[in-house]
Amino acid sequence: MQDQKSKTSSTPKLGVTGVLVLSDGSVFHGVGLGIEGETVGEVCFNTSLSGYQEILTDPSYAGQLITFTFPHIGNVGCNDDDMECEEPVARGFILRDNITQPSNYRNQTPLQSWAKDMGLVGICGVDTRMLTRHIRKNGAPSGVIAHNENGVFDIPALIEKAKNWQGLEGMDLAIDVTCDQPYSFAEGTWEIGEGFAAIDEKSHVVAVDYGIKRNILRCLGSVGARVTVVPATTSAADILALKPDGIFLSNGPGDPAATGKYAIAIVQELLATNIPIFGICLGHQILALAVGGNTYKMHQGHRGANHPVKDFNTDKVEITSMNHGFAVAKDGLPDNVEVSHISLFDDTVCGLQWSDKPVFSVQHHPEASPGPQDSHYLFTRFADMINKHKGEKIA
Repeated sequence: MQDQKSKTSSTPKLGVTGVLVLSDGSVFHGVGLGIEGETVGEVCFNTSLSGYQEILTDPSYAGQLITFTFPHIGNVGCNDDDMECEEPVARGFILRDNITQPSNYRNQTPLQSWAKDMGLVGICGVDTRMLTRHIRKNGAPSGVIAHNENGVFDIPALIEKAKNWQGLEGMDLAIDVTCDQPYSFAEGTWEIGEGFAAIDEKSHVVAVDYGIKRNILRCLGSVGARVTVVPATTSAADILALKPDGIFLSNGPGDPAATGKYAIAIVQELLATNIPIFGICLGHQILALAVGGNTYKMHQGHRGANHPVKDFNTDKVEITSMNHGFAVAKDGLPDNVEVSHISLFDDTVCGLQWSDKPVFSVQHHPEASPGPQDSHYLFTRFADMINKHKGEKIA
């Protein structure tokens, strides 16, 4: 149902109730999903075979239209436990096949009903292989998904809307998804038959919320951390006033350099202490910027649950979950900051560690369980740093 480079207003076509229009003029016809309406954003693709609800509610996807390369989306349904935040922040979703009917004991709501309830616009019937190849060749474009049950679309107007969208480069989206007020979180990871575990509190971690995922908070809880989550703009003085044993810098969306306009100075003050710091995704990028490093927009980004990453500390390769469109440049890092992890797909920086401070970070998402638990050791590493620091303070 594709019609690339179409630039004319459409008349109704049998069964067509949705279109995806790219800024280069490419048009993909399909069937609209979720609510009727239009949504604009950066079109990216995710290669994960599962976890679509977690992906759609991951705040790191703010500003993006997600193409799922796996065709069977919807087979697990949706449930309250798999929400990574209160509501989806992705701007829309693109599927090959129509939503699969749920067949899972954890299902509470079918994906189509859930998408309507959450105000999401989607489309199916798109040749996602063609679209993915298009993105891999040309980079992630701006696009518009339009869903109209009468099947009439003003294609030229939609193309202009896609062209006029500013794009993610230079956009601070962390400020849109961060919490409004500090809050406490004390819950462990989910276990079959038991639900979310209670924590054995051993430390207090302050997490700076650039768009934090709930499962990151649970993984921190699983290693004994009671977490206080604070907004992204919280001053270093206010963070330190909470007397943290460790500081966590969260994942999040948008251009790290734009978020860095207020985040860098805060993190620099935090780095001046000896409190252990752990950063993931945007938090990793902000740490690099705080020590004079650089970030850059990637051609297509990394989004999926099959990304091999090598940890130079152990010489082991872990299968990781990725979700980022910006990366840390190797050049420009100071001598005391070492590259600890690299992507085996393209040799990009996936981890940093400080030789003179208890500070480290990773680009990938260790809480997302693609391996399924290849990267969970990072939370234990953070807990070990905290315990050592607490022992040094006592001594």
